[in-house]
Amino acid sequence: MNLDEYKSLYSSDDGAPGWDAIDKALGTLYPNQEPKHFGTAIKYMLGGPDPIDGFSIFKAEDHLHLVTYGFSDLYYNEDSVGADFSKYGFEITMRLSLEEEDPYWAMNMIQNIARYVFESGKWFEAGHYMPANGPIKLESDTKLVGLAFDSDPKLKSIDTPHGKVEFLQIFGLTQKELDQIMNVDKNAENVLKKHKKINSLLITDLNREEI
Repeated sequence: MNLDEYKSLYSSDDGAPGWDAIDKALGTLYPNQEPKHFGTAIKYMLGGPDPIDGFSIFKAEDHLHLVTYGFSDLYYNEDSVGADFSKYGFEITMRLSLEEEDPYWAMNMIQNIARYVFESGKWFEAGHYMPANGPIKLESDTKLVGLAFDSDPKLKSIDTPHGKVEFLQIFGLTQKELDQIMNVDKNAENVLKKHKKINSLLITDLNREEI
């Protein structure tokens, strides 16, 4: 099933304007590229286990760019037309090595983040962070055990009929970096600033050491 088929699967007669707005932003960034798309079989609101309806993965020059569909209102919702923010007001992105190919672990991790957001009603903003309580990729020897949130450097916020949507990129953190944030800085800005000097797009490398 391709992206358009996933989009139409749960669309009403009024369409999926939120999804279309995300597609438009991605189409501007990656013209003429058909992404790999991974969607859920049963929508969350219909009893499915996964809050995020889909993920699109694009190939940039030296990395994969993963983008979610589901933290914001994707389908026409009369109750939220004209709101300041569309549902939680963001979608999550992540940049990974080209070697990752189909990063199911990353999509599963983001679905877990989504469950927390949907169940708690809390959301994330740039500078926020969270421990993963173990390796961000389960059953691996990666030293990345936490996540930081920052504004995606290439995807700016967009306006949709349901309100504003920002693109928040997640970046993997080591325990030492997480300790620095939690015990000293209280937000991820300083650690992210150091990484951007050598990794401007904040590509998560599961094999990286401390900087």
